[in-house]
Amino acid sequence: MFGLSNPQRFMAFTGPLTPVLWGLAALLLGVGAWLSFSVPADYQQGDTVRIMFVHVPAAVWGLGAYAALGVSSFFALVFRHALADAAARAAALPGAAFTALALFTGSLWGQPMWGTWWVWDARLTSVLVLFLFYLGYMALRASIDDEQKAGRAAAVLGLVGLINLPIVKFSVDWWNTLHQPASFLTPGSSGLDPVYLAPFLTMLAAYGALFAALWLTAIRTEIRRRRVMTLRARQAQEA
Repeated sequence: MFGLSNPQRFMAFTGPLTPVLWGLAALLLGVGAWLSFSVPADYQQGDTVRIMFVHVPAAVWGLGAYAALGVSSFFALVFRHALADAAARAAALPGAAFTALALFTGSLWGQPMWGTWWVWDARLTSVLVLFLFYLGYMALRASIDDEQKAGRAAAVLGLVGLINLPIVKFSVDWWNTLHQPASFLTPGSSGLDPVYLAPFLTMLAAYGALFAALWLTAIRTEIRRRRVMTLRARQAQEA
């Protein structure tokens, strides 16, 4: 696994893997969407329960993407590894997109359930803070011309943002919130009804495959971009 820290080996290994992940993501999304519309409406929530199959996986992988960004930032900052820095940068945009989707679909789901589009409770606010960390990370990288300085500054911000992940996860346990507690891992009378488990897990896997495909594609693109920049710098020195 550590051999993949070499960009050349990473490119060779992920070359055939990336299209497989794209195909898997497309297949799982198709199956998951079909299953999501095949299950019966909930007796309380009606058809709005189907938002769960988009909202919860998006929220889970919004957190997962930031965990990937934070761990990559650690290796980039401590070991000054270029590939780790590329991985951190590549995780930001997909993670921000997943988190934005979670916020948007959560608002759509919350309005008929709670009677409001938004409340400043602990879960919603901490997810919004997560989204702002993503935006801040990307804005900080874009605001500094020196890529090495930008990478180090963004890595520090990325590590700071890791503090928010357990707050998002346990906010419904630590504080009284409108948002329901975690229930999808406890099927039964007090958790997710078994009839919804198959489409939920399929969509969760689909989002995971989609993030992996997006992440690897973005890392590969970043490696190519840096190679072009290095080549141009050498040509400018030789000219």
